[in-house]
Amino acid sequence: MSWGPDTIGLRGGWERTPEQEHSEAIFPTSSFSFRSAAEAAARFSGEEAGNIYSRFTNPTVRAFENRLAAMEGGERAIGMASGMAAILAMCMGLLRAGDHVICSLGVFGTTASLFANHLTRFGVTTDFVPPTDVEAWAASVRPETRLLFLETPSNPLTEVADIRALAEVAHANDALLAVDNCFCTPALQRPLEWGADLVTHSATKYLDGQGRCVGGAVVGDAETLDKAIFPFLRTAGPSMSPFNAWVFLKGLETLNLRMRAHSEQAAALAAWLKEHPAVDRVHYSGLPDHPQHALAARQQTGFGGIVSFEVPGGREAAWQVIDATRMLSITANLGDVRSTITHPASTTHGRVSPEQRDAMGIREGLVRISVGLEDLADIQTDLDRGLGGLRPAR
Repeated sequence: MSWGPDTIGLRGGWERTPEQEHSEAIFPTSSFSFRSAAEAAARFSGEEAGNIYSRFTNPTVRAFENRLAAMEGGERAIGMASGMAAILAMCMGLLRAGDHVICSLGVFGTTASLFANHLTRFGVTTDFVPPTDVEAWAASVRPETRLLFLETPSNPLTEVADIRALAEVAHANDALLAVDNCFCTPALQRPLEWGADLVTHSATKYLDGQGRCVGGAVVGDAETLDKAIFPFLRTAGPSMSPFNAWVFLKGLETLNLRMRAHSEQAAALAAWLKEHPAVDRVHYSGLPDHPQHALAARQQTGFGGIVSFEVPGGREAAWQVIDATRMLSITANLGDVRSTITHPASTTHGRVSPEQRDAMGIREGLVRISVGLEDLADIQTDLDRGLGGLRPAR
């Protein structure tokens, strides 16, 4: 059956139980029973498909996985306990001591920490390169390179990487390309269609959309996920709970609608900030003067809901803007229908070394907003409480 993206978000990946429920059921059970010892043995050995234990098989989680895979255009998805659990499971399933990773400089601070501080303890090395410099990616390839990893648009500067070009670099060297699609979601960008091998998600963000639950996922081809990543989930257990999976299913129902609305709001706010006398620079790929605007327009169907801007005066001025708000939520989370605001240098990228933050382009005067669905005038008024007290940037 061929459905459009909105219909897939509402009805994809779900099979009704014999109870004929209209909304997906939640299966809050730790384990599943068998009709016989022989059936149990067949399930555990993999000879027979079916539920075993909710650490790695649960009908509600499976419904979320199936729907997300369909929305991304992938064969298979695996739900995880968080976005970072998804990235960790991908790495643990694909990499071994002696392997090499190339990672974008423009990634979430904790992702950078995973590659730079933790995987190194197991003999996996990582080089960090600018997300938009394809030549730098190609020049960093070694014989032992197994994985290229990036976020696009990047966090928090909204740099846009050329997925197709980087896929060609990866595949020419027998490596895989993985793309964190957190900022765009499949509503605005489908990396697999541009040549990526794997897609990771923090379902906590836009897939949920209302800041309720923590979860993550990996999407890709069935062979890679079943042979490399699922065994790690089954053994180590970074599992998504059935309740969280159900919440994410509800989020996917409105994802396409919300992402269009977030994009519209963010574009208007970015244009307003660009004209504000206290703002030095605005980072949003929907602005015509963004360095990768043309690429974003080609690779994405919308520009997303994340806007970052810089103010003169460094951390003191950035904190003044943030602290003056009365409506925006001061939190490092993003993707919520309620607008959130944060200072990346001291929160999301606070554990990254100052030298690496400089290389990333994350300066002390940078503020990131996840633009929600409140009235635009109210968001502008709230930001102007702090911006109005700053000296003009120009």
